Amino acid sequence: MNIHVSAEELTNGLADVLAAPRTDAPIAMVCTRPAKNQRHFPAQLTLSRETGVEGDLEMSQPWLKLDDGSPDPRIQVSILPLRVLNLVWRDRNSVAHPGDTIVADLNTTEESLPAGSLIRVGSAVLRVSDIWNRGCAKWRGRYGNDAYAWTSAQDHKIYRLRGILCSIEQDGTVKPGDLIVKA
Repeated sequence: MNIHVSAEELTNGLADVLAAPRTDAPIAMVCTRPAKNQRHFPAQLTLSRETGVEGDLEMSQPWLKLDDGSPDPRIQVSILPLRVLNLVWRDRNSVAHPGDTIVADLNTTEESLPAGSLIRVGSAVLRVSDIWNRGCAKWRGRYGNDAYAWTSAQDHKIYRLRGILCSIEQDGTVKPGDLIVKA
């Protein structure tokens, strides 16, 4: 078996990805990245407007900063659609989890969750960001050129296949089994 998904498999899987729930979406897993290239899958995450995701390096080493050098709050939490992860992450023993904070069976399209939408995630409330999460070189390296091209294709931008980024609007906790509900 090829460890990378093919363009044909991705094309064939798109309808299933888009059929994911638009609300009341179950959370499959939560993750923190305590250091570069490390993953931790705790039983529960604590989310804070001020400090982001407890135990995650993103707010101490953000890839996007405000003009004053502080972390951009629009990237505090990333939510990856479970159906996308299941398509691209074939070798779970040798290939790292992408590191997204939350993986949920959620439709993340612009139509379903426009920028500015509020969602309840566990006891926290998040605001969907206007920043497009198109993937990066690590995504390409881990899941292949076809997966990268599929998630970052301009005509797929409306689908947000690489997931959504969010700011934390209300502190709270989240764990697998919680639902993501439109607020």
